[in-house]
Amino acid sequence: MAAVAGPQTPQRPLPGGFINTPAPAPTIFAPQAAQLRQNQQPPAAINNNAAQSSAPQLSPVDRAARTINETLRQEQSFPELEKYVVQGMSGEYEMPTNPAWLPYQKLRMYDLPSSIIEQANQTVGGLQMGVMPGLSHCWAVMDNCLYLWDYTVQNPELIGYEENPHPITAVKLIKPKPGVFVKEITHLIVVATSDTMLLLGVSTQTTQTGAKTVALYNTRMWIHTKGVNVRQIEASNKTGRIFFLDAGSEDIYEFQYQQEEGWFRGKCARVCHTKSSYDFMPPPVKAVTSLFGPNQAQKRLRRLVLDDTRDLLYTLSDTSEIKVWLVKEQVKLGLFRALAGLLQNLGHFTGPTDLLYGRDVRIVDLSVISATEGGKLNVMATTNTGCRLYLSAMRSYNNLADAQNPPSSMQVLHVRFPPKDSNAPLQQQQSGSTAMTQYSGAQQGGTDTSSRALSPTDSAYRLAPGYFMAFQQPNPQQSRRERVFCAAPDFARLKNAQQGASTISSGFVEFGQWIDLPSGHSMVALATPDFAATNTPVGFGNEMAVQFDRPSAEIAIMTADGVQTIRRRRLVDVFASMMVYASTDEEGRDGDIKRFVRTYGRGETAATALAVACGQGMDVTSESRVTAVTDPDVIEGARKAFIDHGGKPEYNANAVVDRNAEPIDSVRPSPRHEGLALYVSRLVRSIWMSRIMRDEIKPGLPPTLAPTVELEKLRGIQRDLNTLSDFLNRNKSFIEGLAGPQALGRPSTRQEEIALHGEHRAMNSLVQLINSIVEGISFVLVLFDERLEDILAALTEDSRRKARDLTFEQLFVSSPGRELAKELVKAIVNRNIANGSNVDTVAEALRRRCGSFCSADDVVIFKAQEQVKRASEAGGQSETGRVLLNESQRLFQKVAGSLTEEHLLWAVNQYAGMSFYAGAVQLCLVVAQERDRARRAVTWLRDGSPEGDARKADFEKRKACYDLVFASIQALDRETAAAPQNADGQLTLAARRRSEAYDIIDSSSDTVFQTCLYDWYTVTGNAERLLDVSTPFVLDYLTRRSATDRAHADLLWRYHAHHNDYLAAAATQLELAKGYFDLTLEERIEYLSRARTNASTRSSTSTAALLDGRQNKQQLLREISDLLDVATLQDDILQRMKADPRLSGQRRDVVLAALNTSQGILDVGELFNQFSDQAGYHDINLSIFRVADHRNPADVERSWEDLVRSEHNRAMAEITGRQGGGPEPWERIGMKLQEMGRKLDLDEAIFPVKKLVRKLEAYSLEAHERPPPANWAVEVLMSCGVPPAGVLPELEQLYYANEAPFAGQRAKSMLAGEMVEVCRRWVVESERVGERVVCGSEEGALMVRECLESLLRGRRDLDERGRAEAEEVVRVFEGVIIDEGEPAADEDMAEAEGIDATEAAEDNEPTGLEDIEPEVPERTTFLDYLRSPIISLQIGSSRDAVTLHAHQALLTQSPFFAGECDRLSSTQTKTISLPHDDLHAIASVLEYLYKADYFPTLAGATSMEYDPTVPQPDNEGVALLRHARVYTLAQRFGLPDLSALAHKKIHLTQSTAKGEIAYARFVYREASPDDEAIRKPVAAFWATRSHVLRHEAEQEFKRMCLEFPQFGFDVLSLVLDAQEKRSQRVEAQSSGTASGRKRQRISGIVP
Repeated sequence: MAAVAGPQTPQRPLPGGFINTPAPAPTIFAPQAAQLRQNQQPPAAINNNAAQSSAPQLSPVDRAARTINETLRQEQSFPELEKYVVQGMSGEYEMPTNPAWLPYQKLRMYDLPSSIIEQANQTVGGLQMGVMPGLSHCWAVMDNCLYLWDYTVQNPELIGYEENPHPITAVKLIKPKPGVFVKEITHLIVVATSDTMLLLGVSTQTTQTGAKTVALYNTRMWIHTKGVNVRQIEASNKTGRIFFLDAGSEDIYEFQYQQEEGWFRGKCARVCHTKSSYDFMPPPVKAVTSLFGPNQAQKRLRRLVLDDTRDLLYTLSDTSEIKVWLVKEQVKLGLFRALAGLLQNLGHFTGPTDLLYGRDVRIVDLSVISATEGGKLNVMATTNTGCRLYLSAMRSYNNLADAQNPPSSMQVLHVRFPPKDSNAPLQQQQSGSTAMTQYSGAQQGGTDTSSRALSPTDSAYRLAPGYFMAFQQPNPQQSRRERVFCAAPDFARLKNAQQGASTISSGFVEFGQWIDLPSGHSMVALATPDFAATNTPVGFGNEMAVQFDRPSAEIAIMTADGVQTIRRRRLVDVFASMMVYASTDEEGRDGDIKRFVRTYGRGETAATALAVACGQGMDVTSESRVTAVTDPDVIEGARKAFIDHGGKPEYNANAVVDRNAEPIDSVRPSPRHEGLALYVSRLVRSIWMSRIMRDEIKPGLPPTLAPTVELEKLRGIQRDLNTLSDFLNRNKSFIEGLAGPQALGRPSTRQEEIALHGEHRAMNSLVQLINSIVEGISFVLVLFDERLEDILAALTEDSRRKARDLTFEQLFVSSPGRELAKELVKAIVNRNIANGSNVDTVAEALRRRCGSFCSADDVVIFKAQEQVKRASEAGGQSETGRVLLNESQRLFQKVAGSLTEEHLLWAVNQYAGMSFYAGAVQLCLVVAQERDRARRAVTWLRDGSPEGDARKADFEKRKACYDLVFASIQALDRETAAAPQNADGQLTLAARRRSEAYDIIDSSSDTVFQTCLYDWYTVTGNAERLLDVSTPFVLDYLTRRSATDRAHADLLWRYHAHHNDYLAAAATQLELAKGYFDLTLEERIEYLSRARTNASTRSSTSTAALLDGRQNKQQLLREISDLLDVATLQDDILQRMKADPRLSGQRRDVVLAALNTSQGILDVGELFNQFSDQAGYHDINLSIFRVADHRNPADVERSWEDLVRSEHNRAMAEITGRQGGGPEPWERIGMKLQEMGRKLDLDEAIFPVKKLVRKLEAYSLEAHERPPPANWAVEVLMSCGVPPAGVLPELEQLYYANEAPFAGQRAKSMLAGEMVEVCRRWVVESERVGERVVCGSEEGALMVRECLESLLRGRRDLDERGRAEAEEVVRVFEGVIIDEGEPAADEDMAEAEGIDATEAAEDNEPTGLEDIEPEVPERTTFLDYLRSPIISLQIGSSRDAVTLHAHQALLTQSPFFAGECDRLSSTQTKTISLPHDDLHAIASVLEYLYKADYFPTLAGATSMEYDPTVPQPDNEGVALLRHARVYTLAQRFGLPDLSALAHKKIHLTQSTAKGEIAYARFVYREASPDDEAIRKPVAAFWATRSHVLRHEAEQEFKRMCLEFPQFGFDVLSLVLDAQEKRSQRVEAQSSGTASGRKRQRISGIVP
């Protein structure tokens, strides 16, 4: 928001004088204003103590946790797919000959059940099979029958669906749409036949052995598919939508289903998203048309894949054309590209190769790359030559595409060529080759662009994060069965290469191997959950990070003989196998380890070796089972690799930047430390950031708390960490950094010694963290051994929330997490104690399982709690109970620094329950001081409470204690509200308790506590209390809070006004109007209006202060008035632009926001240049000139010309648009001038009469279609208030100057007539007002007479009527008879009054009474009032009395005060004592005596001025009681007019039911019983509304009736009277006929 300033010069060069507003002094809003102008956050206050002290030292666990977090961050920064699959080509493979380096392992072959084979031999249409890994089942289709079986068990039971009469063509397992089926249906099987497509519901159950059983349900959802050859079905896992292809066309269909039938469709429908006009023809028509048309080959779709992450669908046709479809409600084509189009731009980096550009090259398969895996890469296409094309479909340059942002282009970003063909001529091998053979192609970069190793590829699959499988059919010529080429990127090499961005793409090397299959395959699917190390492309493919967190990937391949499963080998499995299958060269195993280090780095090598040494290596046995590698030789080899190849720490003194830092902080730990951190982070990564517990809701059962991570998994992690801890303990003498003090003698230099110290600190930190994690997991297991819901129920609400949000990392590392764990332990202890268990027994059990969670302070706390319980048993009000309570308070205060929120809250609640409020308050204040012993919260408050400051946490700690104090205050007030204060002249027990507590509160010197206490008053709606507090601290508090809170700013100016410092109130309101709170323009104007009123009000300060502040007051008043004028102009522009049709759309919102809220009050220059002048608001421009004191005649004249022209054009436009409707142009101009005359107050500079006369006369002379009437210009100017003396000279100048356009006869005649009209009006007005001299003065009369006589001598410019009027006016001056047949003016006046001339003459004769002066009553002026003596009015008792002063002459209007003043005349003192009267009511009476009204004043017949002091809602009846007190005082003082005024205001006041009760209580207590004028309306109000309002204030109404029986009687009497009248009306109506009309009662007297 722009800064608000006073009126300034408009930006357009307008010379002249402008308002020079003095620079305002710094205000309470200055810091906020400077902050917002600079658009930056306020700098946090510098804590000198903190700055001088050194940075806090990290604990070993915190240091290790930081290492783990940094390691996890690095793990998550694994390069995204586009980092290594870059634009270009690649083809680097490693085809290991050593089985240890193979990327996959054949796991197991699951044969087909014999029953399936027997059934297949009897089929007619053949056998189709597939695998459903999610269910661990396979399916087989034989003719019209579908069978399912669990392929993981021997002799499985077949589940058949044989009710279908038509041959089945396709089967697909999908996830259902949410909300359509019951939750037991977890999957659907889509079955497509030659006639229909139907859905089968699938429910699964897991047996005790882990196997899954499946049950099928007929959903009765189906669609017709006759004529559609369905061969492929795909479904969205996100939405459940089902799409399928017609094998004979390019059409895409959708199977739509829903839970309920619609108006125009059933539950199911078939929708074709691509239907062409030809395909809509019936088959006979197609046959006929084929005879006449050309015989074109029909394209067919052979592959459909779906990308849920982008809502895109890809299809592949038999012509290798790829189409991208947008999956919306209606599937629409986004773009399509043929293979030739995709390859046309690849020649510059692939060169000519038959693998891409050969004649028979085609695309055989598509695989989706999800958005979570690759941002720019969308799909991978595989050719029949084995080349992989990574395709990118983009919206525009570097803009990703999806269904909402359709792609506009598709291109090949990367080409991956096949490995080298082993059957090709062998190149000469280099010496020194190893088990990992690097294949180099015939072309650039080691890529073989002519390899036929994967030709021909029949089908190919890509599974995340990059597993590739290419299938080849059997080759009888080579005696080769069907086989699959399996490849996977070397992710460990990519991770090691990410340290240098230029080497990441070169690290894209794949391990590949050939796997023979027993027979042809039909389907490939993942048997394990989809891989995703993270949910973003960065870090997605980090296999190493999750190798201990989830099982390795298994791939199921459906073959004709059964299901072949293949296992992806982890890096730890490769290392373990490397220990088994060592190389046969000279170096052997040690050489393999060195090559491993060179390839993957020492850190990864150390982590992998450590994992193998701890038993994490897995291998497939001969029985096709995956078991851990426990060979001692392997374990020992891994141990030696971790110790011998772990590297050394580094310390370089020359690289230290901060010379003040400790040298040990600059040590870079060894790769061994990195490996240990990697291994630990990979073990705990799945739980590190996870919550410990979660809500579990089961149908029919109450919500329970369950572990977020399965307990068995936690036990597994704990077991692995224990194994690691045992390994480190056994080998610590061999591991550098853990060897202990004996290793300190080894270093030979100071640098080595520092490096060793750093290594020791880092390694031991990790060891301590491991122990902390193990113990933390033990605590979690203990926690879930108990009933967790009951334990949490014993905590506070905040602790329960924290416990629910507690993560494992917080529990393992952070102090708050450990403290919360201690709270949970204490809750467990308390629960067991409540159940009768012994405290020592429970504590010992907990100490044995998780000892660090259960201290000396805890013992003291338990003792204090025991004292409280004993006091409760003895009685809190007894002497013994009080002794015990005081002892418990002493114990609690002794360990105040260790008390948790739970302990403190418990103690306070117990104290409150036994009315020990003083102890509760004192304990809370002591705890608050202990939590902030450095008084950092005080400095934080003094510095403006900056956000993000570390000291805020100390304040929050104190605030929690103060909240308990406030709660104790509330409880104390409730308890002692109805209790008597005195009994037999002594304080009651309740009064003593209250006095003890409030003595502690009042005597507190805690600044922070007092600040929070005042904040609490504000929040609880008791801010009005601050107005009555006169300590300087309150003003300082309000001033400080006002800088950031509008409510406090309002309270600040009210505080000033309440204490009669109206000038300060006005200054605060001015700053609010100029400030940076989010205010509307109307609110700013309201503040300015109030500020002007306050600045104009005399403050009741001393004379010296008044004289000192007079100059400031005038300066402030001037600034307020100037700013209010500018704000009013801004409001005029705002209202005008709201109604301006030229402003529309988004621009309208921006402009209106700038004027109303976003920029505050703008300066006049900006209003002129940016708004009014651009919008053509010429009248507002003139007002701006006046406010800015801009007196340039040229600019003023130009604005007037523009204003007259625009008004004329607007009127003509309205007349044309409305076909003659609307005012005439001259009428509109006249009305605008009248309006401007009022606004400008006829300012000579801005309302130049001379220029306007000339302009209006020129306008009258112009040729108009609708010319103005005669004398129009004169009438307009004089109606604006321009005196004739100002118009006549200007007309004379135009008449005699003979300047164009006033030189012609027509102009002369018009001017002459108007001069006569001005003179006539002048004379008539002078006579009407009874001026002693015609035209007000001799000079005016002479000017009129000379003007008319000159015109009469001309004999040419005046017509007959004008001449007659001129002569008539001249004769008035001459005193002659205007018409010979009429009497003179004096006689005419006499006749007009009904007296003839003779009588009038007789009346003028002397009577002798001329010298006697009439008796005129003496008039008392206001000055007389002010000259009267000053009377002092002492209000209230002597101790709290307030003295007011008033003038005696005004007071004596009241008979009461007149009598008092007479009584004082005989004494020297001038003081009237009113000890029992209300101060504010007396002030209102005095205000009435001075102003004939009192605040809030009447704003009309039915409304009053807004009173901000009245709370909303007014449940206390503040407004009603104010007027009621004034009413009673008026009755007492004998002021009937004031009584009537107060009575009227009572009826205009809105209140609530409780407020009305308070008012009724006052009336019946204070008003006279005979005063029916005020009592009767109260009773009538409750008689008519009690049946409704008493529910809102039932208890108050009851107490009122019991306290004032007369009130209840009056109400009841009115209710009974109304009931009686109602009964009479009913009786009268019922005595008539059936008609509903009311009839007169028939009299019983017969005339």
